Amino acid sequence: MIAGSTAFVKGAAILAITGLVARGIGAIFRIVLAAILGDEGIGLFMYAYPIYSTLLVLSTAGIPVALSKIMAEKIALYDYREALRVFKVAFLILTLSGLAITVIMMVGAELFAKMIVRDMQALYPLLAISPAIFFVTIMAALRGFFQGQQNMTPTAASQMLEQLVRVVFSIAMVLLLLPAGLEYAAAGASSGAAAGGLAGFMLLAVLYKYRRRNLQDLALQQKSHHPARIQTIISRLFRLAIPVTVGGLIIPLISLIDLAVVPRQLQAAGFDLETGRALYGQLTGMASPIVYFPNVVALALSISLVPAISEAHTLSQELLIRHRSAIAIKLTVLFSVPAACGLFLLAEPITILLYNNVEAGYALAYMAWSVIPLCLYVSTTGILQGLGKPILPALNMFYGGIVKTILAWFLTAIPVLNVGGAALATVVGLTVAAAFNLLHVARNTGLRMNWRELVILPGLAVLVMAGFVVIIYNIVDNIGASYLSPGMLNGAATFSAIIMGIIIYVLSLFLSGALSKEELQMMPVLGRPLSSLAERLKLFRSS
Repeated sequence: MIAGSTAFVKGAAILAITGLVARGIGAIFRIVLAAILGDEGIGLFMYAYPIYSTLLVLSTAGIPVALSKIMAEKIALYDYREALRVFKVAFLILTLSGLAITVIMMVGAELFAKMIVRDMQALYPLLAISPAIFFVTIMAALRGFFQGQQNMTPTAASQMLEQLVRVVFSIAMVLLLLPAGLEYAAAGASSGAAAGGLAGFMLLAVLYKYRRRNLQDLALQQKSHHPARIQTIISRLFRLAIPVTVGGLIIPLISLIDLAVVPRQLQAAGFDLETGRALYGQLTGMASPIVYFPNVVALALSISLVPAISEAHTLSQELLIRHRSAIAIKLTVLFSVPAACGLFLLAEPITILLYNNVEAGYALAYMAWSVIPLCLYVSTTGILQGLGKPILPALNMFYGGIVKTILAWFLTAIPVLNVGGAALATVVGLTVAAAFNLLHVARNTGLRMNWRELVILPGLAVLVMAGFVVIIYNIVDNIGASYLSPGMLNGAATFSAIIMGIIIYVLSLFLSGALSKEELQMMPVLGRPLSSLAERLKLFRSS
């Protein structure tokens, strides 16, 4: 095994596990919110997020990614003094930009509600979420500091605390403000983002205080130092950050386009304003969060890949770059393909289980297939950013965004498709972006895709899993029909199908040879015990 691979996967695993738990908390939050606010209230709540996300990307300006990359390079060269100087400059930039963009959003909230959302009831959610931009921006600076040292634990801890505080605060504010009206309750739900951001920042500030001392001690022991001019540091940060910002803006801008296109085209399809708002809520507030749940793993890989690939690139370790890239792509395929298939097969049972809403299952069934290209796009973006080519994923998502927008305009207006058309447009657009990303990774790393490992073997394992998922769900549904209420029956059948599907899929991976002993051992904490167990059960296929 190539050195450093285990540490890289461990960092990604820490972020992935924490991210999955945080998303789980978020899923519970959405269930509670949907029960309190209903489809229309969720639609109002989601109106604020595309605008917030777009301005947040402008506020951070890709600086945290650039910071983690430059710090990783400096630390790889044992230049600790310069690493600290780069962080201080980046932190100042982000503090000022966070403050400025927060003011812009608060002052422009009425204009955004009138011109973009075209629904003045979105004003209060927009105002309530505005302060979150400042807190999340300065929190991002501290996360970049730790990620540049390939230390993912502080980021993971802050994510968990941020989510917990956000959920508790939001629900409390929703209950407090609901008697005043649905738009005020939606604003209460939006305000949790600021409370969570503040809590996450405070935790990172404490952890930074202690970690900074260690880095300062190493800096004092440094024998020589050739400091760059402040202007040079700023210039380098923005040269790296601007393409990242452009790329980061694409997805929020696509969400903004959805916000402008989907409700409008739903009305063109014959739906009234309230129904269109409810359908938009099902698509963006119910189906999309479920689809983005598996993306936590890809996002964790991407965050870990930027400093890991950057370090290897700085040291000209071509073999290590290819090895880490291959691991990331294979892991992405192994978890995204079964996730997409499972969400498609169990779309309606899942939305009934989570939201008591069978209609949202329609949007989820279409959106489910976007899991695969979205996860591949995110993980390969980390590789390209680590190689110092952040403009490529930005351009690729731009091309995908054009395709998605054109398709969404026409498909959403078809009455029989409605939000399914918008979801289908998302799948196609993301597929275009992911395909171009994979092409550029292959060109820039010399990596050759092993189609047997990436397509054939996982595909067979997923087909076996899919058959068992359908069979198990139907068996439990038929057996329990006489003993359980409809809600309990659906929950029992859905959970049984998911759990057995996971077990069957993992066994199929072992037996087909898609997952090797070496790859399993790279998993942190559980890797070696699981490998030993699998070996005793003779699950690894003989070479």
